[in-house]
Amino acid sequence: MTRLPFIKNDELDLDQQEVWNCVTNGRRGPASRMINEDGGLVGPFNAPLHAAATGKKVVALGEALRFETKIDNRLLELAVCMVGAHWRSNFEWYAHSAMAIAAGVSEVTVAAIEKGETPSLDKADEQAVYDLTRSLLTTGRVPDDVYAAAQIHVGDSGMVELTQLIGYYCLISFTLNTFQIDLPPGNEPVWPY
Repeated sequence: MTRLPFIKNDELDLDQQEVWNCVTNGRRGPASRMINEDGGLVGPFNAPLHAAATGKKVVALGEALRFETKIDNRLLELAVCMVGAHWRSNFEWYAHSAMAIAAGVSEVTVAAIEKGETPSLDKADEQAVYDLTRSLLTTGRVPDDVYAAAQIHVGDSGMVELTQLIGYYCLISFTLNTFQIDLPPGNEPVWPY
């Protein structure tokens, strides 16, 4: 059971309404998909309502990182899956493992990441993003050779965007884990809470 009460649309103040509108009117899909049966926002989106001054900026940053970067969506979703699996964030995994497969990451790669195994990657750009993400998640640093390999595929602006994306999804995974955000009904967690 989630630790934060759901805030419904008719209970919002002006700052909270900004957050709500950004989530439900953005590019994440139909608004109905973002609202649960209790009338609250699903996944990580209820938490920003509780701290709307910073929450609206977090939600806007997420939208920019998902939809306004120059990096191939397949590579972004690969990195997000790695972050979700690293932090054992069930909702993050539930949402983004399917998105990664839809974006072109192989099911075998996604399954290996879920199990904490190192996937065998055939595509050089996926290997480079995998190595960069793994390095950041495990050491907080990126060796020169790992940096150079990734930079070849995504360029300088892509390196900044990718680093921001990894940090952002660490924040989202922490939010989901701290507040024990429930999966949609009928879905089982991959990792214990």
